Amino acid sequence: MSELRLTTLTLPTAPVGPVNPLPPLFGGADLHQVEDTTQADEEMRHNIGYGRVPSVMPYLMQDGYTRERAPAEHPAAVLENATLKATFLPGAGGRLWSLIHKPTGRELLFRNPVFQPANLALRGAWLAGGVEWNIATIGHTPTTCEPLHTARLTRPDGTPVLRMWEYERLRGVVYQIDAHLPDDSQVLLVHIRITNPRDTTVPMYWWSNIAVPEAPDVRVLAPADAAWQFTYDRRIRHLGLPAPHGTDLTRTTRSRDAADYFFDIPDGRRHWITALDAAGRGLVQASTRRLRGRKLFLWGQGDGGRHWQEWLSEPGQAYLEIQAGLARTQLEHLPMPAGAQWSWTEAYGLLEADPDAVHGPDWTTARDAARDSLDTLLPQSVLDAELEAAAHWVDQQPDEVLHTGSGWGALEQHRRAKAGEAPLSTPGTPFPASTLGREQQPWLELLDHGRITATDPAEPPASYQSDPAWQAPLRAADGWPAHLHLGALHAHAGDHEAARKAWQRSVELHPTPWAWRSLATLAAHTGDLQEAAQAYRHALHLAPTLLPLVLEATQLLLRAGHPHEALEHLEALDATQRALGRVRWTEARAALDAGDTDRCGHLLHEGIRIADIREGEGSLHELWYAHQQATGTSTPGLPLPRAYDFRMLAADQSG
Repeated sequence: MSELRLTTLTLPTAPVGPVNPLPPLFGGADLHQVEDTTQADEEMRHNIGYGRVPSVMPYLMQDGYTRERAPAEHPAAVLENATLKATFLPGAGGRLWSLIHKPTGRELLFRNPVFQPANLALRGAWLAGGVEWNIATIGHTPTTCEPLHTARLTRPDGTPVLRMWEYERLRGVVYQIDAHLPDDSQVLLVHIRITNPRDTTVPMYWWSNIAVPEAPDVRVLAPADAAWQFTYDRRIRHLGLPAPHGTDLTRTTRSRDAADYFFDIPDGRRHWITALDAAGRGLVQASTRRLRGRKLFLWGQGDGGRHWQEWLSEPGQAYLEIQAGLARTQLEHLPMPAGAQWSWTEAYGLLEADPDAVHGPDWTTARDAARDSLDTLLPQSVLDAELEAAAHWVDQQPDEVLHTGSGWGALEQHRRAKAGEAPLSTPGTPFPASTLGREQQPWLELLDHGRITATDPAEPPASYQSDPAWQAPLRAADGWPAHLHLGALHAHAGDHEAARKAWQRSVELHPTPWAWRSLATLAAHTGDLQEAAQAYRHALHLAPTLLPLVLEATQLLLRAGHPHEALEHLEALDATQRALGRVRWTEARAALDAGDTDRCGHLLHEGIRIADIREGEGSLHELWYAHQQATGTSTPGLPLPRAYDFRMLAADQSG
């Protein structure tokens, strides 16, 4: 008998923490920026250049977490039948946290034993493990550490359905995830729909990111004979499978470096991916045709890659990722027409294949053996029939709300009503006015009363917008908050001069740290470091101990050649703030730039642990080697302390 129930999951937890109040007006380094597309075909090159966003606005960054963990309860929803038990975390982007095959007791996913945010997502905070649902733009989704609206409904045949949904603000679309486990099903079925309610085409992106245990006997298979490789050198290469350079890339523990491999699946082949152990058993993911792409990600066996695995979980908890997406690679967006609805069905379950065949030397035999076993487990016709059947209940209203997401869908409904636009046409995913909260309040006031009340200028705005639909009401309003927000909209649209004028007007009406900081980021973005430094000085005068502002300003001061001034601002922080890893790194870097090698060395020797170190960031090992060089102690072969080694490529190992 299939059932859906609520429970809680207790995990050692480092809370995501408060958002950074400073909006990410201009994008930072994009790890998915492709610098060499020579080997890509015309379609791929077009999609790689299409739909890029200048930043993750209107979302604010999530960088308030630490490395300190304590037991905490997380709301969980469990779907269970006689074969499978699936546990979801509605409060963490609806992530499928665990999938257990009950007859064998086997966990099919990499189930992280801890809840530890790390800086890998578009907004910073990201969790390793399970299945993550990524929408909107390239990278780990803005909602990955956010709660989703969650409800219970019942299919016409009586099967309970777990529905999770949200209004995605980057693209202005609604997405829903309907997970269900029919009584006799050997697989978890997940039906996904994206609705574009706009009257314009929007760039779209989706990848279901699946983490599974990594071991020397695990092999990843997919229905392809070649793959597109993308690594941290930002080049895309077309490689034959399985061992283009003598190393079998489908056996991830044999690879030295971290890399993405996007399987080049020919038209007409079934879409699936699996990771099978020595006995020929492991998780398989299959889908209907719209979910075209399949990917393997591996951390590699270098010191940095292994360190990252431990950083995201605990020692001895290695995993790899098998993924499925709309495009052929994760470097692309696809055009989603106005008013379109895109749907597909995914399946997750235990695959059992002939171990001699799937681990044998002939690649074609191996992948065909896996495919044949999948056809026995779940014929494509059955999966296609599930997609067709879902059309009859996908708009069915929920029976019971289980968990509440954000109020942004409700605000969009209100904006549409005020503008005389059609409502969001998604009856199965309601956005009730009761979900409106503090973040939406200024925008409700703007829509209903034509103003944003000037609250305490020392308090940062609760939220921002990037949708051009908000420009007209902001232009009609007045006051420093309206001009501050109008500047953010102009900046997101790429109109730097209009942004500058709006922020300058905001300062004229009332000087705030927020407008001065916006002017500083614009100056830095356009290359005027001294102007940026001056604007940051004004901002710091008004908010001298706001840590995100101090960190941002001092790093700009270092770029502008003012290390002594940066140290003065850091020294004004309290002891708790000065103990944080990012602050200690900035102090060490400033000390080194100021010629105080002893101070830098003391901090390095004591230890610097940056909770929000970014994937691909070289700050720790670069500082270590820079200090070694400055003190004349650089010795060939001198080992970098493992705590400072987050390097992703062997080419970086030389220091």
